[in-house]
Amino acid sequence: MTIQNRLHGCLLGLAVGDALGCTLEFKKPNTFEPITTIEGGGYHKLEVGQWTDDTAMALCLAQSLIDCKGFDAKDQMLKYCKWYDEGYMSSTGTCFDIGNTTIKALDDFVITGKPYSTNTDESSAGNGSIMRLAPIPMYYYQEPKEALKYASKSSQVTHANEMCVDACRYMAGIIVGLLNGESKENVLSSLYSPVENYFTNEPLCDAIKEVACGSFKTKQPPEIKGTGFVVESLEAALWAFYHADNFKDGALKAVNLGDDADTTGAVYGQIAGTIYDIPQEWLQVISMREKITEISKQLLPS
Repeated sequence: MTIQNRLHGCLLGLAVGDALGCTLEFKKPNTFEPITTIEGGGYHKLEVGQWTDDTAMALCLAQSLIDCKGFDAKDQMLKYCKWYDEGYMSSTGTCFDIGNTTIKALDDFVITGKPYSTNTDESSAGNGSIMRLAPIPMYYYQEPKEALKYASKSSQVTHANEMCVDACRYMAGIIVGLLNGESKENVLSSLYSPVENYFTNEPLCDAIKEVACGSFKTKQPPEIKGTGFVVESLEAALWAFYHADNFKDGALKAVNLGDDADTTGAVYGQIAGTIYDIPQEWLQVISMREKITEISKQLLPS
C-alpha cells in the first residue's frame, strides 16, 4: 500500500466509521439488532452515507493545516466556529451534532479570542478530540515528534483534560507508525511510540497508560464500552482493531457496541483505514467522498 493510499484510508476510514455508527448513536448495548452495513437513519435521521461532527471537525482541522501550512490553533477554532455557525464542512450543510465540551470551548473562544481551553475538569474528558485527530498524524507523519506534540495541542483547543490530551498523543503515535509501514503487532505493543523512549520521557496519565499497555487485548464487552468517555472510547476502538483482520469486521465490532457508536467507528476507522482496504460498497455511498479524498491529497507534504 502506498503512502497516498494509507493517507486516503486514514481520513476516509474516519468518515466511513462515522457514517456506519450514526445508525446506533445513543442506543444502549443489547437493545438493538446489530447492523451489517451503512444504513443511515439513527438519532439524527441521516441519509445513507452522511456523517456527523466527527468527520466535519476532522475536515475543518485538515483544511486549517493546508491553509496555514501547519498547525495554527486560532485558525482551527475559527473553522470550528464556522462549522458550528454555518455548517461549514458538514455532510448536511448544518451543524446538527456537537458535544457540550466543544460548545463551551467555542463560546469561550468567541468571547476571549484565546484558542486554548482552560477546562480540565474530569467531566469534560470526552472523545471529541480523538474523533477528529487523523489530519495531525497525516500531516506530520514524517516528523513523529512533531505529530505527537501537535496531537496534544490539537486536543487542548477544546479538550484540555489530561486524559484527552494523552489519548491524542498515544493514538497519533499509532497512526504515524502505521502510515510509516510499521506492523499492526508492533504499534499495538505495550506503550508503543514512533519516537524512541517518548513515553518514558513524557509519561502518559495512568488511565491512558493502562490502555497503551494493552487493556484492550484482554477485555471483552461489557467491560469494553463504546461510550463518550475518552478512555473507554479509545479502548473500544483499539479492541475492535486488535480483534479483526480486515476493515469491515472491525468496524462492525466497534459500532455494534452502541452508545457513542459513530465516534467509536470514527476512531477505529482512522486507525484501521491506514492498513486495511475499506469496502468499496461503503466508500461509494460516503457523502463528500471526492472532497475528503482531495483534502487527503493536499495533506501529503510536497
